[in-house]
Amino acid sequence: MNATPLPVALADVLARGDVWRGDTLACLPESTIPSGHAELDAELPGGGWPRGNLTEILVDRSSVGEMSLLLPALAQLSAAGGWLALVAPPWMPHGPAWAAAGLALERLVIVQAGKNAAWSIEQLLACGGFAGVLAWPDAGISAQALRRLQVAVERRSVFACLWRSTAAAQTPSPAPLRVMLNSVAETGQLSVRIIKRRGRPVSRPLDLSIPRPIPYPGRSSRAVAGSSLSLVAARGAADTPVA
Repeated sequence: MNATPLPVALADVLARGDVWRGDTLACLPESTIPSGHAELDAELPGGGWPRGNLTEILVDRSSVGEMSLLLPALAQLSAAGGWLALVAPPWMPHGPAWAAAGLALERLVIVQAGKNAAWSIEQLLACGGFAGVLAWPDAGISAQALRRLQVAVERRSVFACLWRSTAAAQTPSPAPLRVMLNSVAETGQLSVRIIKRRGRPVSRPLDLSIPRPIPYPGRSSRAVAGSSLSLVAARGAADTPVA
């Protein structure tokens, strides 16, 4: 005997967290992390950076304040005891600055992935041991690899951020959130343009005042601190910029 399905009211369906309408911001069922910038949180679905979904940050030139944009969220994850991973970063973290921002360097891992960046990112997302994974994949990362990363992060409550060039904005991506950054020369602010989100389009870029990046301290400075980073620093700090 086949059971007759119970009728479901449309209003009840639309009230679900995993259903969103094109003219409103989505209420994400996954948790979010406040960005530390109220104006930005007001435009992010769920009121912050998403967990359990990919975020893409598109920027062509480093040292425009792009990492300072994420430091408040990373500090929150670190303060809660979470581990953070950087995969194939174009620079080495400046330990004193990151520690001053509230990050526990002993729970910060750097992965020099080489040609295996996409595989390394997927393993870190799937293992469940990291609260945040920031990665700089190859410019030619395939659509299939991006889909695999989105599937991997959906299984975990992790903040996953991919740094890509602005040219990637012209190609489709499974990431539900894509943000483009530029420096505003006249004011020194960081222009944040949300080019994709679950909800209505953003009408204008946001110009945020954030702390400027620390100048390059020179090769004689200790770039990183903590036992988990010392081996990586010894092998790569001489040829890698510091941020």
